[in-house]
Amino acid sequence: MICTPEYAGGLPGSFKNLLDWTVGGGEMYGKPVAWINASSVAAPTGGRDAHDSLRKVLTYAGAKIVEEACVRIPVARADVAGGQVADPDLRGRIAVAVKRLREGI
Repeated sequence: MICTPEYAGGLPGSFKNLLDWTVGGGEMYGKPVAWINASSVAAPTGGRDAHDSLRKVLTYAGAKIVEEACVRIPVARADVAGGQVADPDLRGRIAVAVKRLREGI
């Protein structure tokens, strides 16, 4: 499960470089992956551009994208307390996505 911010219309450069190094190496080949977009409600693209970049690189790396587990769950700063998502509804939605990823294996 990947949660990454959108930076300048795509993945943060260092994270993309990390993923690029797995292309052709087999580390990601056939591994089930999904992503959660936890960007704020006010984010202009909702992380869509980052996820488009992520999908492209993970496809080149041969990862198995579990579509049912790729979800957008906007999390506002007020929903986080003590480093954890405090809102029970949001926690439940995240748990469903993780369950779907696990089942998609």
